[in-house]
Amino acid sequence: MVRIESVTPWLIPDGSGEKQIAAFIAEWLADTGAEVEIVEVEPGRPNVLAWLRGTGGGPTLCLNAHSDTVGYANWPDQALLPRVEGDRIYGLGAADDKSGCAAGMLVLRSLATSRRRLRGDLLVACVADEEGVSIGSEHLAQQGGIDAAIVIEPQPTDVLVVEHQGFGWIDLITHGVAAHGSAPEQGVDAIVQLAEVITRLHRLDREAFARHPSAMNGRTVFHTGTITGGTDYATYPNRATLGIEIGTQPGEHLSDRVAEIEVIFAEVAQAEPGFQGKVVARLDREPFKAQGHERLQEVLVAAMTDVLGRPPKITGLNAWTDAALMQAAGIPTLLIGATGGNFHAPGEWLAITEFMKLCAILEQATANFLS
Repeated sequence: MVRIESVTPWLIPDGSGEKQIAAFIAEWLADTGAEVEIVEVEPGRPNVLAWLRGTGGGPTLCLNAHSDTVGYANWPDQALLPRVEGDRIYGLGAADDKSGCAAGMLVLRSLATSRRRLRGDLLVACVADEEGVSIGSEHLAQQGGIDAAIVIEPQPTDVLVVEHQGFGWIDLITHGVAAHGSAPEQGVDAIVQLAEVITRLHRLDREAFARHPSAMNGRTVFHTGTITGGTDYATYPNRATLGIEIGTQPGEHLSDRVAEIEVIFAEVAQAEPGFQGKVVARLDREPFKAQGHERLQEVLVAAMTDVLGRPPKITGLNAWTDAALMQAAGIPTLLIGATGGNFHAPGEWLAITEFMKLCAILEQATANFLS
C-alpha cells in the first residue's frame, strides 16, 4: 500500500488522490465475502466501504481510517519505497494512515474466516482526504446507519483517546497604503503592522497557551503557516497576509480565538496609526469529546488490557482527527492506533509488533461489541 501514491490533491494539486489505493483495497477484500463498495465522494476522491454482515439484531460498528497521505517533496526518492529495518517499516503512509486501513482490512478478513457468529455488522471505511478537509468522513458520517465508530490513527498503542482539540485555519490580513519608498509621510507599511500582530500572537501562545495546557489535550495548538505581502523593494506594501493554525479545546469554539485576535488588533491600532486588520476563517473544525461511548470503551479497554497486559491510558490529544466528525454526527466514537513516528516527514515509520497488537485489539473488541 505504501507503494501506491495517494497524496491528497487538496494539499498538493498534482497529488493522485485515493483512486488507485481504493481499487487495491477493494480487490484485496473481494474474496472475503464482504460487500465492498467504492463510493466517489467527489470525482476521483473515493471512499471504500466494506460491510461484513452479521446474523441480525446487533449494532453496526465502523472502523474508520484514511487512505490519503500528505506530500513527499522532502524525500521523493524514498517515500514510496517501503523498507523494513528491525521492527520498523518505513515509508509514506506506513503509519499515517495506511496502517489504519491495513488494520481494518486484516480484522475484517480474520473475522470473515473465523467461525465466530456476529449479530451486528462490521463496516470498514477507508476514507478520502483526512489530510485535506475530510470530505470522506464528512460524507460517511452523513449517511447514517452507524451505531459506533473506532477511528484509527497512529499513536502509542496503549493510549485510548476520548477527546481532542479542534482547530481553525485563519488568514490575518493587514491593509496599508502603497507609496514610493521615499515618501514615508504617504505610505502605510502593512508588513510592519502585521509584524506587530505576529509579536502579540507569539505572546498569547507563550503566556496563555503554554502556561495553561489542558490536562487531557495538552497545550493549545498555535503556529504560523504562510506569509505574503508587498509588491517590490521600492514600494510601501499595501497588503500583507499571515496564515495561521490555531487550536480550540473541548468547550471552546473558533470564535473564542477570533475574539483574542480582535483584542490584539485593537492593541496594534493604538500603537500603529492607520492600522486596518481583517480576520478570515478558512476552515473551522470543532473539538472532539466522546459521548454515548460507554459500551464501546468497555470492550476496547478489556481488549487492550488483555493484549497489552495492562490497562490503557485514557486521555486526549493535541491534534485533530476525523473522530470529531463522526461524533458530531451523533455516532459514539473513540480513537486508537499503533506506535509510529516522523509523521508528515522523511523517514515516517511504524512499529510492526505494535501494529500486530493493534490488529489483535481491534479484532477482539469488534467481536465482543458485535456479538
